[in-house]
Amino acid sequence: MKKLLTYFILPLVIVVLAVFIVRSINEPVRFGKERDARQQVAIQRLQDIREIQTTFKSAFGYYAPVMDTLIDFYNNGKITIVRQIGSLDDSAAVAQKLVRRENIEIYVKDTLFTSRTDFFVDSLRYIPFSGGDTVIMSAITKMVSGVSVPLFEAKMPFNSLLKGLDRQLVINLNAEREDTDRYPGLMVGSIVNPNNNAGNWE
Repeated sequence: MKKLLTYFILPLVIVVLAVFIVRSINEPVRFGKERDARQQVAIQRLQDIREIQTTFKSAFGYYAPVMDTLIDFYNNGKITIVRQIGSLDDSAAVAQKLVRRENIEIYVKDTLFTSRTDFFVDSLRYIPFSGGDTVIMSAITKMVSGVSVPLFEAKMPFNSLLKGLDRQLVINLNAEREDTDRYPGLMVGSIVNPNNNAGNWE
């Protein structure tokens, strides 16, 4: 019995313990790599939302309150651009009125993200890797120092973005963010504290 314990059971227990130790060391490393990869995709999506929101605001004077409005604006909206013919630096051309400006309406989708093959406007509403969870977006107009200021924010909580990863490590990450008064996820803009539409990763 003692030989059985020494030659078979004890080595088996040692191997099982070694596997658990290696896994416990590797899991946070694997989590960190996967978190970084997912965050890069999410950051790009939030930057795209910010770009379309900024264009929407320049057209209407306020931000789109819901994602459907933003997507419709990208697909069907038009913006006015000013085209200048001639150079204002050329004083002779200015004197002869050869310099002129024209307002041209152009579709938003023909100006934004035209060279990007990885941009799909219908994906904007979804948090990547979440299985269909949607971006939390809000837009308001707020009085700041006596001035009416349009604000927006778009959020992707870690609970959605990191879905399927080690649950305890996600809980720890959320707790760390909350302990330091930071949003437990990625966000761009803010309807609470105006921040010039900065992302919390910047």
